[in-house]
Amino acid sequence: MTELPGRRLLLVHAHPDDESINNGATMARYAAEGAHVTLVTCTLGERGEVIPPELRHLTGAALGERRRRELAAAMAELGVRDFRLLGGAGRYGDSGMMGLPDNDDPACFWQADVDEAAASLAEVILEVCPQVLVTYDEHGGYGHPDHIQAHRVAMRAVELAEDAGWRVPKVYWNRVPRSVAEAAFARLREELAELPFAESAAVADVPGVVDDDRVTAEIEATAAYASAKAAAMRAHATQIEVAPDERFFALSNELAQPLFATEYYELVLGESADEADKRATDLFAGIDAEVA
Repeated sequence: MTELPGRRLLLVHAHPDDESINNGATMARYAAEGAHVTLVTCTLGERGEVIPPELRHLTGAALGERRRRELAAAMAELGVRDFRLLGGAGRYGDSGMMGLPDNDDPACFWQADVDEAAASLAEVILEVCPQVLVTYDEHGGYGHPDHIQAHRVAMRAVELAEDAGWRVPKVYWNRVPRSVAEAAFARLREELAELPFAESAAVADVPGVVDDDRVTAEIEATAAYASAKAAAMRAHATQIEVAPDERFFALSNELAQPLFATEYYELVLGESADEADKRATDLFAGIDAEVA
């Protein structure tokens, strides 16, 4: 195995663009600091809704290939070189939104055998030996079937990898503190009399919002990392529209959402090295960087 840096971070996401929205600043920070950052994306998002009118002819495999190129461009903005598709390109298809007939497609990720998909991810874990793994909660953040399945596969892969010889010391789920989301929306409504989108979204629409006391870590972005995150989000041009001032963005539903430069996490496996009433400011806190 190629010798890897002391710090190794693995992120598991459902579609291209999820990583930049949820963890762009975190990825940029750790990549810049010399950590080995690995992204595993489970599908190519072939059923995503396209925002730019001139690209709306893209569907299915053609859209998936476009999103694959967007992912590469986003990773270049974040300084991440190790990004992969679970099981290889096209192994698992986008499942569409929950409750649609797309969910029944045998080739979609929602229909994948969890143990089989987790075995593929476990191979990556055993290769990279991450000390930190980041993914979604059991609801996938907001209920999308591919996000839920990514959670299931990631958590099962952690178990399989431990059985095979590597225990991931820390697993985090993506979070947003409720107070932070509420304050961010309040600022948008106060400062922007007319949003350039249909209307402001509700706090409940932000994936991963939880009561503040569940958040155990926060990664505050410098201006450079915040800028890298916004640039990575812009690279996903079929899916995201970022405001010029980078304070908010919109997906295909045209509902404005705050662009969070600071990113938040809940530790669900492993021990915190910080005091009980303080949030960690380093996902690797308490981990011996030389563990391999």
